[in-house]
Amino acid sequence: MPGLKEMILQLFLTLLPFLCYNVYYRNKAYNYSPAFILLTTGISLFLSMTFNKEAVNGFIYDARYILLFFGLLFGGLRTGFVLLAGFMVYRLYLGEPGIEIAMGTILVSFPVSILLSHLYRRVKRRPLFFVVSALLISLIPTVMLYLYNPDILQESLLFYVLYVPLLNFLGIWLLLSLFQRAVIDKNLSIEYAQKEKLETIGQVAASLVHEVRNPLTAVKGFLKLISESSGNQEKVHRYIEICVSEMERAEYILSEYLAITKPFTDRREQVNLNAILQITADVMRPYANMNNVELQLQHEDGVCRVMGNPEKIKQVLMNLIKNAIEACYDTENAVVSLTLETFDNEAFLYVRDNGIGMSREQAERLGSVFYSTKAAGTGLGLAFSYQVIQELGGSVQVRSEPRKGTEFAITLPLCEPSANAV
Repeated sequence: MPGLKEMILQLFLTLLPFLCYNVYYRNKAYNYSPAFILLTTGISLFLSMTFNKEAVNGFIYDARYILLFFGLLFGGLRTGFVLLAGFMVYRLYLGEPGIEIAMGTILVSFPVSILLSHLYRRVKRRPLFFVVSALLISLIPTVMLYLYNPDILQESLLFYVLYVPLLNFLGIWLLLSLFQRAVIDKNLSIEYAQKEKLETIGQVAASLVHEVRNPLTAVKGFLKLISESSGNQEKVHRYIEICVSEMERAEYILSEYLAITKPFTDRREQVNLNAILQITADVMRPYANMNNVELQLQHEDGVCRVMGNPEKIKQVLMNLIKNAIEACYDTENAVVSLTLETFDNEAFLYVRDNGIGMSREQAERLGSVFYSTKAAGTGLGLAFSYQVIQELGGSVQVRSEPRKGTEFAITLPLCEPSANAV
């Protein structure tokens, strides 16, 4: 009969999908897919059947029923049927002993698992559901074994009445409750991140209204002058040139704003950090002007290339600049400076402000989810920024003093230019 070590091993293999989920999706901006459930549950099922141990009289026991139930619940019916087919093929490969009873039991328990997966979403008393599920999943193999050979069941009644239901209950309770909680937390994180991004975009959009209104007002005025100067072709031509220039300016502002706000993708490519910094500064300058903050930009000539997602990099820069501007809300002669330098195959970006500053304890906690120095902030903007910088292979250092200002020093590895660089 399996001992404590075998029981712990089977429980660990049962929790493998949950562990893989926490590792793989920790820094992702989206949640799991049925393909992920199929892959991780399939691997867990394979390992559980491979490293099981003989239970009694040649029969083996593992966590197959728990994993098939989990695959049905979170991966859907198609995932469940693929796992069922995989189980049957591998069980045929393993051969004796007990192959007939194994096939018969799985074909009976699979429809029950489908029914339980539908009930799981409706019931409110989850602990009771776990107990009932464990009893049903344990009862089916026990009944099938009794029909196959009553003597085996009578010889090991304690094993099938106590050990099997206990293992199934622990496996179902741990795997389902932990995985469900992780999925809920991930969904909340995604929703908060999206909300924070939309709030940032909305605030910047309000400042862009003023910036776009200026060229439109100028065009309106010059069109009136054109109507009054129809006899002077030289003036009309000059006024038209000014109108075209102002409209191009408005078009540039709007196009760069749209480039900043378009949805993220998973693509990675070589990115010209100089160009993206210039674009982001141009988009954020109206927001700085609206808050009486001077936005300064200084970077070296040439091209500074890093490997990453351009949309995410723009959002990171947008978050850092916006935070720096807001830190100067009660500062006279407020200045936010952006400096980009390169040295020894690395890019160094400095975002400095002369705002309210922070204590050392506050600076050390920056980047933590749901921690913010702003009263209405969630901290997800900086958490996202830190995450993207780490994905790029970079690092962030924060230097700050209360009432003197803050400096974010970001280091990123450079890459060699390629044909598809932007």
